[in-house]
Amino acid sequence: MSGTPSTPGRRGAIDVLVVDDDFMVARVHRGFVERVEPFRVVGVAHTGEQAIAAADELRPDLVLLDLYLPDLFGLDVIPRLRTAGHDCDVMVISAAREADAVRGAVRHGVVDFLLKPFEAEDLRTRLERYAAQRGRLLTAVVRGQADVDRVLAKAAAPAAGPLPKGMSVETAALIEQALREADGTLSATECAHLTGVSRVSARRYLEHFHTVGTAEVTLRYGVAGRPERRYRFLGHRAGGVRPGDEARA
Repeated sequence: MSGTPSTPGRRGAIDVLVVDDDFMVARVHRGFVERVEPFRVVGVAHTGEQAIAAADELRPDLVLLDLYLPDLFGLDVIPRLRTAGHDCDVMVISAAREADAVRGAVRHGVVDFLLKPFEAEDLRTRLERYAAQRGRLLTAVVRGQADVDRVLAKAAAPAAGPLPKGMSVETAALIEQALREADGTLSATECAHLTGVSRVSARRYLEHFHTVGTAEVTLRYGVAGRPERRYRFLGHRAGGVRPGDEARA
């Protein structure tokens, strides 16, 4: 287990504990997290017992939890954290594709479930969504049932309105149009070619649309290498706002 002393001057930081049995994978995930504001990694653990001890010492806000740990199944770590009095949120990052694992994660109240392997932008999208939801929950004022319903609805489903930091309404509309007009599905590479943006940018917007529920992802398996992620528009406005909407509102 490794920890990092708190960094002065990071008011509002979201402290993260990375839990993964593979030292190199944990290092990569740490690097991914530290590229996203306002997140900071305060520690890394490689077993379930280390994760529980690290939570006691570091009091993280969010735990990135692998499921295949050498001593405990990852989901078994969560009730032990709760018994110890920790109210940290948990985001599962795992290669586990079994339906039981996903159902179990939902029952344990995880905030997200990200399948390995993934790219930095996949995690960035989910971290930004989590930060937005967390901010809404922390600032919520409950005066009656309507406020409770509003908070629960926002926590249960990602917001389809404001785009994450660094995304533009114009590019979102461009990517959405390409998805709408596609005959079937599009890959990030194909979308980039159609719109003139970089593949990395196209992938980030496509993953955002998937996150907010306006596009679905399927996997196409080739002869070798990672499966190709392909996207299909589901029939709602992907960016939440079109160019000119502000003027008409």
